[in-house]
Amino acid sequence: MDRSTVEFLVWAPRAERVEVRLESVGDQYIPLKAEEFGYFHGCAEVGEENCRYRYRLNGEVERPDPVSRYQPEGVHGASLVVERDYAWTDAGWSGLKQDDYIFYEIHVGTFTQQGTFDSVAPWLQGLKDLGITALELMPVAQFPQERNWGYDGVYPFATQASYGGPIALKRLVDECHRVGLAVVLDVVYNHLGPEGNYLAEFGPYFTDRYHTPWGPAVNFDGPQSDHVVRYFVENALQWLDEFHIDALRLDAIHGIVDRNAQPFLSCLSAAVEALAAERNRHIHLFAESDANDARFLRPRDAGGIGLHAQWSDDFHHALHSIQTGEREGYYADFGSVEQLGKAMRNGFVFDGQYSRYRQRRQGSSPAGLSARQFVVCSQNHDQVGNRMLGDRSSTLLTFEAQKLSAATVILSPFLPLLFMGEEFGETAPFLYFTSHTDPELCEAVRRGRQKEFAAFAWKGTPPDPQSEKTFLASKVNHELVNQEPHRTLYAFYQALIRLRRSTPVLREFDKECVETMVDENQQLLCVRRRRTREEILLLLSFGETPARVPPNLLAGNWNKVLDSADKAWLGPGSDVPQTLPARESQDWELAPKSACVLERAGER
Repeated sequence: MDRSTVEFLVWAPRAERVEVRLESVGDQYIPLKAEEFGYFHGCAEVGEENCRYRYRLNGEVERPDPVSRYQPEGVHGASLVVERDYAWTDAGWSGLKQDDYIFYEIHVGTFTQQGTFDSVAPWLQGLKDLGITALELMPVAQFPQERNWGYDGVYPFATQASYGGPIALKRLVDECHRVGLAVVLDVVYNHLGPEGNYLAEFGPYFTDRYHTPWGPAVNFDGPQSDHVVRYFVENALQWLDEFHIDALRLDAIHGIVDRNAQPFLSCLSAAVEALAAERNRHIHLFAESDANDARFLRPRDAGGIGLHAQWSDDFHHALHSIQTGEREGYYADFGSVEQLGKAMRNGFVFDGQYSRYRQRRQGSSPAGLSARQFVVCSQNHDQVGNRMLGDRSSTLLTFEAQKLSAATVILSPFLPLLFMGEEFGETAPFLYFTSHTDPELCEAVRRGRQKEFAAFAWKGTPPDPQSEKTFLASKVNHELVNQEPHRTLYAFYQALIRLRRSTPVLREFDKECVETMVDENQQLLCVRRRRTREEILLLLSFGETPARVPPNLLAGNWNKVLDSADKAWLGPGSDVPQTLPARESQDWELAPKSACVLERAGER
């Protein structure tokens, strides 16, 4: 067998002695040399294929590599040496400009029956045809067993084995780029999962000075934290550079406590900016945060962190509460059309006001930020999966209301995100599922889920996260799109995206070009978008009865571009004419739960 040399480097300041056990080469133990700051380094001759190894600490305990690239036997098994080279075919791909992002979020395990990276590839052209520009993958770092959302990952550098491993992920990214789709990867830097988490045995990766809802807080600002920062920055660069990922979605950055004058997220932003310049690529960092803290989005030289955009929970909550009438939990702060109007203009609803749900002030002003710096949705994995029964909008809303939500999101001034199956009204739930092996941990997860639901008025018992049935029930049924009304809903989404992409004023991200008018009594929101001589009026009727638009909004001549109430979209029929000549009064009304788009005549 040919031999090759592999270089090993591990940060293990809590160990006095570190050896590499090469399982595939006669169980050899190779001592590593102690270096500065607690690093251990060495080289070893290994077999070219299937070299499995572990680190032995102080001659006693053996653990997988904290920077393992592949864990084919799971979180407790040996690490596998993986070649980094790959025959990429995307040399002409330089990424996607931020303005062009239309996200489609998937969970690899439930998006197809096979639940693998390779099984996603046949669906990419269909997403492209829908108008999607970016495929967003929920976390793929190695987690326990085969069933998990991905937020229990414990090997940030290793690609989930049950999905196909690192080479399969590279194939998927390469195919996405061939089709013309960017790839966004969800990464978790605020905590690691509990099962298989051995990092603390190597070094102070965690701190007890802060706490998170999900486990020990990561040590980003305590003693020896520079090396923890290095660990996660290099992880991000691995995905972006070696795997050609186009953007990272940073999970729950409000769970990162970092009081360093040069915080981790700022260091990450600077490193990614340097990589983008070096590779001449468009690379982005999109954050999830419920803090409404505009500093994350401001440039580093202006005292900010320099992230490119963040999810707007406020937009989702405002829209969801109007559509469903729910007022429990975090929806207690929402319920008015005016709030959705503010979200449309501002990005945040709470930008310093008192929150009843939090019982404190919430948020800061996003003044000066562009609309391109907010990602909005009517559904995502959290807002569906963190409901007791994982119910989607298709089971909560009427068909007309689903179309209304779609128009509100896609024709907003922000970057829109769709959750897998949303575009055709998938009816299967998206539930929370795990496959832990520790019975005590399994029971703790069950209790934790039940506690989370206490703030809501949901009755009953949530499906068992450990049951395989819970996982299988969450599989997407792509065949639904061949049936009505799913086929028409898909066509409606497609028309909305086409309208957004083909209409310059709908691609304008200056929030100063957005005006809103609210009629709370009629549950009516009118959104005016202007750009030079172009003008679009988006009429959103959330009420249960017809709504009349104030005549002063319709000065001049208008053409109807799209109306969700039209029979072509299986609607009840629309009273709005195709052309609206200038006049002082009107004799038509908007249908309940409808979205109508008007364009000032002569602008196209």
